[in-house]
Amino acid sequence: MDATASPDLFGNCNGVGEVLSRIGDKWTVQVVVVLHQEPRRFNSLKKLVPGISQQMLTRTLKALERDGMVKRIVHDTTTPQVQYSLTDVGVSLSDPVRRLAEWAIAHRGVIRHCRDDFDTRLQGFPKDGQHRGG
Repeated sequence: MDATASPDLFGNCNGVGEVLSRIGDKWTVQVVVVLHQEPRRFNSLKKLVPGISQQMLTRTLKALERDGMVKRIVHDTTTPQVQYSLTDVGVSLSDPVRRLAEWAIAHRGVIRHCRDDFDTRLQGFPKDGQHRGG
């Protein structure tokens, strides 16, 4: 049964958290955005995802492959070459993920300003969050 057809889609959130923890991960979002453009080799992905370590990229790709979002293709050459591409499930995820990434880029300045404002307001309070003299 297609979950999107369910009239009570949000009434039962069993399993949603597990899936959202995978697709909402910052590395997953970036890898999916990069792979949406075209299949990539590991080192190409590493260069295009700023700040990701080799270990974290390996973990992210394995998790995405396990979840059926990424396909690992081994080309039988003298030196085996491995390429990663999105599956149909991964492609279906890439549009909302790209929109989320675009939203994050468009709003990061506002969010940074709000965080700075919040932190400035908190400077007048003790670390435990209690008001002074109150």
